[in-house]
Amino acid sequence: MSLIGSALVQPIEIPVSAPVAPERQRWLDKLSAGLRKTGSSISLVFTGAQIDDHLYEELEAALLMADTGVKATQYLLDEVKRRVQSSGATRPVQVKNILADSLTQLLRPLEKALVIGEHRPTVIMVAGVNGAGKTTSIGKLTRHLANEGVSVLLAAADTFRAAAREQLAIWADRNTVEIVSQAGGDPAAVTFDAVTAGRARGKDVVLVDTAGRLPTQLHLMEELKKIKRVVQKADPTAPHEVLLVIDGNTGQNALAQVRSFDDALQLTGLIVTKLDGTAKGGVLAAIAQEKPVPVYFIGIGEKLEDLETFNAREFALALLS
Repeated sequence: MSLIGSALVQPIEIPVSAPVAPERQRWLDKLSAGLRKTGSSISLVFTGAQIDDHLYEELEAALLMADTGVKATQYLLDEVKRRVQSSGATRPVQVKNILADSLTQLLRPLEKALVIGEHRPTVIMVAGVNGAGKTTSIGKLTRHLANEGVSVLLAAADTFRAAAREQLAIWADRNTVEIVSQAGGDPAAVTFDAVTAGRARGKDVVLVDTAGRLPTQLHLMEELKKIKRVVQKADPTAPHEVLLVIDGNTGQNALAQVRSFDDALQLTGLIVTKLDGTAKGGVLAAIAQEKPVPVYFIGIGEKLEDLETFNAREFALALLS
């Protein structure tokens, strides 16, 4: 708990996962369907009759094709071989179960709850490259927070892309939340006004949409740093969360984005989108092995409800289902 003024505030923890209610089960079914292309290529490895070097070679190739990355693939292979030997497993299906456990263990450090309420407002900066689904994810995150009883103010600080302000306004309308926006305004100024307004209006969260950019666009990366500095002028404790939205389809490039944005902004969490219809679902294992920034949410689909908290065990089982 934290003391804000004279009011004692109980922070709200957005749970990593809830008991498997019907709604969550529908989400898990959708996640499994979305990861089917990745999972089926890995599951084929275990259709043989015996555990041998050929199985491990096929597993290595399948993991690499799923963009698990060299380091994570080697870790998983070593873990699977060790556990197979120690358990005395004799059937390939047992190896698959061991892989699920090993993958869960690898992904567990990414599993972290988003806590709202230790600061009011909790200021969340959201960054990402163009096309990653950043603004759409902000809309979905707004709905997710609203479902937990959290009041949200949106800041349209993406003044670089012509339609971004209008797109965010649509999401604000869908979620019936307020938005701070300026036509052609300075992104840092918009953010400062939003944080100030969020405090004055008693909002729980200020969500800041920043301009999409590539890590190689140095002038835009500097603008992101400026936004962060200006946020700190409005609230010395902010931003309280700096999230990066990454497209799960981009494979190892997603890992490069995490490295670059973390160097610039010191990321606190990730939202991974579009984990459907590709063979790239293993990228979370690469992130866990090489740059374990927490994954607060994963997204599959375009609907408002198509964003859910990340759970390592659920993801591992969906990937290998």
